[in-house]
Amino acid sequence: MAELTSLFACGEHGAMDRLDRLQLFVRVVERRSFTAAAADVGLARSTATEAIKRLEAAVGARLLERTTRHVTPTLDGQAFYRRCLSILSEVEEAENAFRDAAPRGLLRIDANVLLTRTFLLPRLPEFLDRYPLIDLHLGQGDRLVDLVREGVDCAIRAGELADSGMIVRRLAVLEEVTCASPAYLGRHGVPASLDELAGHRMIGFVSSRTGDVIPLEFTVDGRPREIVLPSRVTANHSDTAHDLARMGLGLIQAPRYRLQADLDSGALVAVMQQFPPTPTPLSALYPQNRQLAPRLRVFLAWVAAVFAEADL
Repeated sequence: MAELTSLFACGEHGAMDRLDRLQLFVRVVERRSFTAAAADVGLARSTATEAIKRLEAAVGARLLERTTRHVTPTLDGQAFYRRCLSILSEVEEAENAFRDAAPRGLLRIDANVLLTRTFLLPRLPEFLDRYPLIDLHLGQGDRLVDLVREGVDCAIRAGELADSGMIVRRLAVLEEVTCASPAYLGRHGVPASLDELAGHRMIGFVSSRTGDVIPLEFTVDGRPREIVLPSRVTANHSDTAHDLARMGLGLIQAPRYRLQADLDSGALVAVMQQFPPTPTPLSALYPQNRQLAPRLRVFLAWVAAVFAEADL
């Protein structure tokens, strides 16, 4: 979002003042909060509230329903929000068409911690050097993120994604591996077939989307087979599941990049390699109801190149 000008404070009513109010209204709708929207654009909450009151008076309709916890658009507000998105997109497109401006502004990205450290951070200086007017905020986690409501421009996620209304851009396919610690294999044996998995345990990794333990998956004769083994400990965070595997508590399946250091050191040992899990897609998600900002466009091109050149 473009920065709001000081016209709010000055009390002027020119065209730019009206444009700033439209931008602020869009942010309030997306964040469901005057406080969060005001913080995003560097305004006092009282200034943002007064600006929206003026906008409603100018439109002649109540656009927002306010409660102690949330702000939601009315039916008129929903229609007005869609018109605002269209207007702001056209304004940004027109401005970019008539000026040779470099991409600029704050870009909020959300991605897994290890994925960020492994692939993005080593290449980040080249992105920042190439686009000196772009600032980055890197949020890191495995949980599902409401991009629009939380003000995130783009999330990078692994796995098959449920239909969320987001635009999904495939970045890469991650090789998966099955492994366990030497101590675990010493106690339970090294499985060489699906039948030999009897008596084994798995690290129970709980899906953040379904709340269920994700089965182990093996490719047999070109077809995936899912198997759920007993698990004494379950976890809903990938780092914890990785630690549990190193402790010898069961078999684990994960992208190879996550386990590579332990595989190289011998802390974990790959098994069942003739029956590999299905590779995991890696994708970038971003809202579909906005004009793609130049800063996001260049980031998507850069991150796609990073994964195209990575050893996966």
